[in-house]
Amino acid sequence: MTDDKNNIQLSAVEDHDGILTIRGGGAQRNWNGIHYKQGMSAKNVGTKNLSANIATIPPGGVAYAHIHVDFEVILYIIEGRVRHEFGAGLKQVVENEAGDFIYIKPGVPHEVFNMSETEPVVAFVARSSADEWDNIIPYERNAPTEAPKESENARSKINLSH
Repeated sequence: MTDDKNNIQLSAVEDHDGILTIRGGGAQRNWNGIHYKQGMSAKNVGTKNLSANIATIPPGGVAYAHIHVDFEVILYIIEGRVRHEFGAGLKQVVENEAGDFIYIKPGVPHEVFNMSETEPVVAFVARSSADEWDNIIPYERNAPTEAPKESENARSKINLSH
C-alpha cells in the first residue's frame, strides 16, 4: 500500500460561509496500513484543535504499533471487529466491534488488528489535533522498558515522512 497521507483535494471542500462540507468524505489516502477518507483537518478546512475522517483497515490488515503524542483519539466502529494490543510491550488486549466507542489517551502505545480475513473494519476517527498524523511516532514492540523511539524497523513499516 502506497503511503499517500498528504493527498489532500482542496477542491472537494465546499465553503457555505461558516459551514464547510466534503461530499462523500473526499479522496482516499493511505497511511500505516489503513485507508482513510480525506475527512477534515487544518490542512483543508482550517480546523484549530481537531480532525476527523473515516478509516478502513482491510481484511487481515494491521495499523502498526504507534503512539499519539499529546493528543486524544476517539473511534466509533461502524463495521467489523478490531483488536488493540496496547500498553508497555503491547501486552494488554481489548477487542471491539461495530457499535463500540474507543478512547485512546495520549501516549498509550497500541497496534490495531482487523480480526477478519474477509471483511474490512470501518471506523469514524476524531482527534484532538488538527494536524492528523503529524504527532504520531512508531513504537517498538520489543522495547517495553525503554522510552518510545523511532527505530529503523518501525520507520520501514510505517513510512513516516515528516
